This record gives sequence, structure tokens and C-alpha cells, in this order.
Amino acid sequence: NMNFLSGIWWSLPLVLVWATPPVTSSWWYMGAVGSSRVMCDNVPGLVSRQRQLCRRHPEAMLSIGRGVAAWTAECQHQFRRHRWDCNALERGQRLLGRVLLRSSRESAFVHAISSAGVVFAITRACSQGELKSCSCDPKKKGSAKDSKGHFDWGGCSDNIDYGIKFARAFVDAKERKGKDARALMNLHNNRAGRKAVKRFLKQECKCHGVSGSCTLRTCWLAMADFRKTGDYLWKKYNGAIQVVMNQDGTGFTVANKRFKKPTKNDLVYFESSPDYCIRDRDVGSLGTAGRVCNQTSRGMDSCEVMCCGRGYDTSRVSRMTKCECKFHWCCAVRCQDCLEVVDIHTCKAPKSAGWISRT
Repeated sequence: NMNFLSGIWWSLPLVLVWATPPVTSSWWYMGAVGSSRVMCDNVPGLVSRQRQLCRRHPEAMLSIGRGVAAWTAECQHQFRRHRWDCNALERGQRLLGRVLLRSSRESAFVHAISSAGVVFAITRACSQGELKSCSCDPKKKGSAKDSKGHFDWGGCSDNIDYGIKFARAFVDAKERKGKDARALMNLHNNRAGRKAVKRFLKQECKCHGVSGSCTLRTCWLAMADFRKTGDYLWKKYNGAIQVVMNQDGTGFTVANKRFKKPTKNDLVYFESSPDYCIRDRDVGSLGTAGRVCNQTSRGMDSCEVMCCGRGYDTSRVSRMTKCECKFHWCCAVRCQDCLEVVDIHTCKAPKSAGWISRT
């Protein structure tokens, strides 16, 4: 079964129109038709439980739209130097679906980061008063104590528990209909993504005392920037653990007994990844032909690795850059515009550059 990500992905323009409403005829039409049922019934790929949540919390779908944009950008950032660069949306929407139909490391990361994106967006919307069903964390009231002494809860603590609860109900709904290996894998990675956001919840405080002393403190809990979650899940992607279903079909065990059993924070996968060197619809690969590579790198973005040994073309281009920047008191940085000539290296295409499809 394709999970909710595909439905949200295919309908991303619709969701983002709701998330950031421009003054256009389409937005006016949505508002005029007015019902959340119209929007929810037009998002393909949702199961009945997801449609129910959508109709009951239409304003939450606006937040999910922002969450989709956030996790997509983060996924592209983390994979920017790799053969698979998470750019399926811009260059072929259905390719992401092919990636998700596999049980690879990339699929594991996408499930985790997208689940995290929903948690982050819903939690942020709660704190900003955008959702009727939640607000600031109601449990953070009264006095408390930490390593620095006593303090009062104040301000608006991020209601991370509500964000996780909503994301679990919405994101996991389709996986819960299936009992196969992929559903179990997706549920595990979805949960790992949600836990990652909570991991970086931090306490922030403001001092109220004579001359700024901290004799009195007011504190609240706030989520860290989403980049921290992305960086953490990227490490988990690199250390993802290959697993196999256990005999009774209720869970999984490590494929290689030399590796440790995965914790709830680890990402898991069943299938080895393709090399993503060539365009292949069946695995969701765009290939690396035309990708920019780094001639001096020895990492994944090196021309040797990125271009899969096919070689690369070099072109000399001119571009404007900021240079001779100087700090002026107070408080500006002024730069000159300089013309810079650089060499850009791009991977050669294979001799047969068309799509490969085994269907």
C-alpha cells in the first residue's frame, strides 16, 4: 500500500495553496465553496481515518502543508551531495512514490523526516494559536526546579505532545491498515522521526531581577530549529540497520547478527538501495547525468562517485559574488560586487540516456 505521503505529495500544490493562500481565483473558489469536505475529498491517497481528521481539523491541513514544504527542503539539503538528492518533486512527482514503494534507506529517511515535519508544523501552529484544538502546553504551569534553582513556568511552551499525538493519528493511519513488513517498517521510522523532534525540545528562560539578575526566572519549552532534527535523522540514515521480519510476522530482527538490535530511535530498512546512477522509473532514480560534481572532493559529491565513473564535462562560467566586505560602525556590512570566473563540472550521461523500466 502507498502511504499518505504519496497522497500529500501528489496534491502538494493543493495543500500549499491552503497553507499560503495567495489572492487568486483558485483561493477565492476554495473559500467560496468553503467546506473542508471539498478539500479533504480532493486529496488523493487518504484512507477514511485521514479524511475524518482532515474534515474535523481543516486548519491543521494548512499546517501539514507547511510541514510538507519544511521536510522537503530539509530532505533536499541533507541529500544535496548524494546521487539520490530528494528532488523527485521538481523533476518527476511519481518518482518519489517509487522510492517509497521500496524498503530502502532512502524510504526510511523520507518517512522519518516527513513524520517529523508534521510534528514540527502542528506543534508550531498550536503555539501560534492557529488551531482550535490545541494551544500552549497546559502542563507547564506553576513552579518548578532545575539545576539552576527554582523558576516559574510562563510564556508559551510548545505543545509537543499534541503535535506527536496528531501526527501519529494522521501519518500512521494508513500503515495501521496493513500488517506486512513494509507497514511495520514505516511505522517504526515514522515514530523515530516524531521522537527526533522531541529530542531537541529545549528550556528557555527570562530573568526578572535587579539589574538583570536571575533571582526570579520565567521559563518555557521551545522546539529547536528543524535543521537539528534533520541533522540527527541524517546520522540515523547513515547508521540505518537492515532488518528481516521475524517468524511470527509481528516485528523484525537484524539481518546481520553482528549488528546491534535497533532501538526506537534508529531507522530500519529491508532492501539494499540501488546505486541511482541511471534513470530508472522502477526505483525512482533520476540518474546523475547533468548533476554538478566537486572535482576536488573525495566524498559522495566527488566527480568520480557522483558520475559513477562515466566522466564529466567542464564549462567555464562567470558569476557575480560579494567581495571585499567591510564592517561599518554601527552596524552594517558593505560589500563590493565582483565578477568571478569558475569552472563547473557536470556528470556525463550514459550512452543510453533514456528511462529504464522493467514493467
